[in-house]
Amino acid sequence: MSKALFIVDVQNDFTEGGALGVAGGDAVAERISRFLVTHAEEYALVIASRDWHDADNDNGGHFAAGTPDMVDTWPVHCVSGTEGAQYDPGLDTAAVTHHVKKGQGKPAYSLFEGTTDDGVTVAHLLDEHGVVEVDITGIATDYCVRASALDAIEHGRHVRVLTDLVAGVAVDSSEAALAELAHAGAELVAAEG
Repeated sequence: MSKALFIVDVQNDFTEGGALGVAGGDAVAERISRFLVTHAEEYALVIASRDWHDADNDNGGHFAAGTPDMVDTWPVHCVSGTEGAQYDPGLDTAAVTHHVKKGQGKPAYSLFEGTTDDGVTVAHLLDEHGVVEVDITGIATDYCVRASALDAIEHGRHVRVLTDLVAGVAVDSSEAALAELAHAGAELVAAEG
């Protein structure tokens, strides 16, 4: 039985000082890096996603024309090729086997909406490697981590959310997201515990 580790959107624009910075984002990047040092060999795949939005359009309404509602419309963030779209410097990507980009020209929350630079989907990678278990880390618990976990469950994988390796936008919405994921069948576990 093969396992995969998802590292969701640990990018400069989602960590402290970024366009949509999440409190604790830098610390999560560093904790994921430490986790990889001792656990990377347990995974057949280590897949890291990045929002990678177009610079010259509103990305299907994802970028707000006026004031963002912070639900469906957002400030400009993670524009392809910018510093904000790069991985947080605290995240060591040496163990990452596949990098996927999502959101080119459209809203995208789930890592499953991304593809490798060669156009390979995450679902294909999981099938190709016989992955049945997925551990999920990253940012933000209440948005892209949640969407990625729900999609992994929908794709028939056993999902664990590593609760000490995620950071959310807000406490209440993050707690609600974790409760929803547990109800959907995900295990909530501490990576180091």
